[in-house]
Amino acid sequence: MTKRSSLALAVLALLEEAPMHPYRMQQLITLRGKDKVINVGQRASLYTTIDRLSRDGQIRVSEVERDGQRPERSVYEITDAGRATAHGWLTDMLSVPKRGFPDFHAALAHAPMLTQEALTALLRSRRDLVAAEVAELREEITRVSAFLPRVVLLDSELMCRTRATELDFLDDVLSELESGAMTWSRESLAALSQTNEPHP
Repeated sequence: MTKRSSLALAVLALLEEAPMHPYRMQQLITLRGKDKVINVGQRASLYTTIDRLSRDGQIRVSEVERDGQRPERSVYEITDAGRATAHGWLTDMLSVPKRGFPDFHAALAHAPMLTQEALTALLRSRRDLVAAEVAELREEITRVSAFLPRVVLLDSELMCRTRATELDFLDDVLSELESGAMTWSRESLAALSQTNEPHP
């Protein structure tokens, strides 16, 4: 069974459209803006994924391009097994929520290690970056929605809404931190831990 990954699904989906070589795959993922949800920054990861899919019979070389002085390039195509795998992955990924363990959530779980001032500064910095990302995503969606069907923008929409929700959360937390409504001390947390009462 081939190991599932978002990059492997992207390769299978692209080859469902047409046979192509790895550079074209990376190029299309980036041109279509899908590099925001699929990590294709390292070409080595793409080639490793392609090798694994080829070894497992999900894709195969359809031809080898030879163009003058340029190195040979293998053009890949999807197999029937690859189509079945892609459909199975897509069905599961769309219908069954998977619990993740994001770094930010883990960091928030340990926020009491910091002072209010330090936490405020860090979250303020994050808030500004998230706000800029939300603005960029909204502008991009507005721009391309004039000529692209919504179905190809669903991933961008979800990312934008997820980031906008995070922005609201950060604004709420920062408001309480800056007003003094949220406070703690090492002593109060130590006393809390002595009670042995579980807390979320």
